[in-house]
Amino acid sequence: MVALTISQKLAVLADAAKYDASCASSGSEKRNSAGTGGIGSTEGHGICHSYAPDGRCISLLKVLLTNFCIYDCAYCINRSSSNVQRARFTVEEVVRLTLDFYKRNYIEGLFLSSGIIRSPDHTMEELVRVARTLRETHRFAGYIHLKVIPNADPALLAEAGRWADRLSTNIELPTDGALETLAPEKKPSEIRTAMARLRGKLDEAEDAAPKKGALNSKARPARFAPAGQSTQMIVGADGASDAAILTRAAGLYSGYRLKRVYYSAFSPIPDASSRLPVAAPPLMREHRLYQADWLIRFYGFDVPEIVEGGEAGHLDLAVDPKLAWALKRRDQFPVDVNRAQREMLLRVPGLGVKTVDRILSTRRHHRLRLDDVARMAGSIDKARPFIAAADWSPGGLTDDAKLRQKLAPPPEQLALF
Repeated sequence: MVALTISQKLAVLADAAKYDASCASSGSEKRNSAGTGGIGSTEGHGICHSYAPDGRCISLLKVLLTNFCIYDCAYCINRSSSNVQRARFTVEEVVRLTLDFYKRNYIEGLFLSSGIIRSPDHTMEELVRVARTLRETHRFAGYIHLKVIPNADPALLAEAGRWADRLSTNIELPTDGALETLAPEKKPSEIRTAMARLRGKLDEAEDAAPKKGALNSKARPARFAPAGQSTQMIVGADGASDAAILTRAAGLYSGYRLKRVYYSAFSPIPDASSRLPVAAPPLMREHRLYQADWLIRFYGFDVPEIVEGGEAGHLDLAVDPKLAWALKRRDQFPVDVNRAQREMLLRVPGLGVKTVDRILSTRRHHRLRLDDVARMAGSIDKARPFIAAADWSPGGLTDDAKLRQKLAPPPEQLALF
């Protein structure tokens, strides 16, 4: 076998890492390197791109330690039976690549995952050693996201949280039955146990943190993954409906305090099992799931009302889930922007959280006109049929039989709401 150069390994292992969507660097605390001689900062400006909630683009070196794997998950391009080119980095090679890319201002951090080699413990130990070497030996202060290997020793998970900003344990499929069928070596209970252990360590770190105004507020407790934990679910590899996917996501948020659930549309792979679909699901389905996820986390919606009326438990692909909800409940509109409670304003299509908060703040001083709302929202087109203002009433516009058609965006246009 011809030995690969580091550049060749990078080409193989960066491409192999593209299927993992659970990669975002929002929520990290800044590691201040002043006085330490450290390098790197998550606050700097910058080959993978993630976006923080404020829209800031964050560049990460996103690679696998190796795409060799002892598991044979049917949906994975890197499964043990797959006929793909294999490569493996040493710990030192990943460290060197990360530092070189950072110093050239290509990246602001590292996202590192791996196929399972030898055992979960061995693989997790190698991932941890990369992070520990970057932090201790090279004083790297950039962002680090490590993949958690289920069933690895709890001590290794605890150490991973010491060096990483975020940890992720992929649930992979929405139902236990699908995972047991398509990835028989992986046990749903082991994945949940790993996530529960991370939650326990996150809770401990939060409880140990000094409270604001406390006398010992200068004391710094041991840190643990300050950007929290996340997970990923593959969409369309099994027969799970959007309702099943969102129900699982809601349970993960409440049960394990996840920062994010990522949705990754299934990509057909070479020499695939007959148990897998032959075509990828529409990317719009993935997009609608993210929109619905946002409604659950920030807008007060629950899963049943989001998917209510959808065909076979699926979201409407033609319009976003908030608009779909409003079109089914036209009797609850228009909403008076000068009188409505925050909870109802959040359910108005076209009004985001920041816009609603601006409305609530501004209406204390004067009654809002339609132009006022338009300035706060940026665009009033979607909200116009669903609101009333001091100088505006939609009249029959709310009940217009062609309203859905008028508000449905072009198929190529993607927007959050």
